[in-house]
Amino acid sequence: MLGQLKRAFIGNPLETAAQSHERLNKKTALAVFSSDALSSVAYATEEMLVHLVPAGIIAFTYSLWLGLGIVALLIIVTISYRQTITAYPSGGGSYIVASDNLGTVPGLIAGGALLIDYILTVSVSISAGIS
Repeated sequence: MLGQLKRAFIGNPLETAAQSHERLNKKTALAVFSSDALSSVAYATEEMLVHLVPAGIIAFTYSLWLGLGIVALLIIVTISYRQTITAYPSGGGSYIVASDNLGTVPGLIAGGALLIDYILTVSVSISAGIS
């Protein structure tokens, strides 16, 4: 019954040969796949100020440096993603890249870290929405 319900909402599964023709265009892919990165950094400025306000005006001088640190981190992540896309044009996430280059255990650690990241991202999003 669950399978019938799934097919009613999602449709029949595609054959393996047909899956290669189902690709997202760049605009759609950007909207779908950038949401993780955007949600991970969306609350950075607010949280930075929440913690600097109680420290006083002097602490606000650190906000520029913290912001520059966040920008530097985003640049590093962008360069890393570009290198991964070049090295794994058919697709490769952290698990595949770490497993291929470092071994099985680092790949599992990368996969576990992603799982924790997704859970924390949802938690922060829900907390920010409630507050």
